[in-house]
Amino acid sequence: MEIIFSRLDEKYARFTLAYTRTAFANSFRRAMISEVPTLAIDEVRVYDNTSVLFDEMLAHRLGLIPLRTDLTSYVPMGECSCGGEGCTHCTATYTLSVEGPRIVYSRDLIPQDPSAAPIHEDIPIIKLSENQKVVLEARAVINTGREHAKWQPTIACGYKNYPEITFGEKCDGCGMCIDECPRGILTIEGGRARVIEEKREECILCRLCEDACLAGGIGDEPSIQVTGDETRKVFVVEGDESLPVLNIIEEALLHLRKKTEDLDIIISQLSGVT
Repeated sequence: MEIIFSRLDEKYARFTLAYTRTAFANSFRRAMISEVPTLAIDEVRVYDNTSVLFDEMLAHRLGLIPLRTDLTSYVPMGECSCGGEGCTHCTATYTLSVEGPRIVYSRDLIPQDPSAAPIHEDIPIIKLSENQKVVLEARAVINTGREHAKWQPTIACGYKNYPEITFGEKCDGCGMCIDECPRGILTIEGGRARVIEEKREECILCRLCEDACLAGGIGDEPSIQVTGDETRKVFVVEGDESLPVLNIIEEALLHLRKKTEDLDIIISQLSGVT
């Protein structure tokens, strides 16, 4: 297996996963979505709420605010030495005390640990009118998207087969395929159509270019052929910035490796049973 990055920053990654099968690619995708741990608000203690929202709705909105997550500082409550009571090693605490008239934003959620602050300061939570007030404490813990979507570190995570585009000898450079391509990945060079290599991965395998070529009336077969290489997958991963995307990828791969090792141990134990 080989991973080749074409774009990578804190929030977004595009890479090709080569020499693999669809089963593994899908397991990898699901691991990035639901098996990578992050912080999210899980418990809210409301002291005063005279807003238009019920306490439960307010708690739900708070839970969906992405929080900066340092996996070296926090551990899941089930693995913490406090036994799930809640301590600084497994729990991040926040306070919020706001009185209207004004809009309450995520920046009003004050963290005890600044490194676990909300990612964005301008996420609106609720609009308060005159004499309305919200006073509460919140607790965030480490968990995964398997438990609830608020712990998912990804906004988008998907893949497609690597696009293979070939041209036949009958191509006369008419340009009809270029006009139909919605991603603009084709061009004319030397009187023939060709792929702009730096844009190849943007192909969505729609095959509109093939239809346009057939409509040109040159034979019964299109001069351009678009297929997908099933041994190579183009992944696009966009994170919510609670974790850098590279960390999401690494944590997902570590999870898959651990699952594989656990399965290997079980098979070895079963093999030894007489």
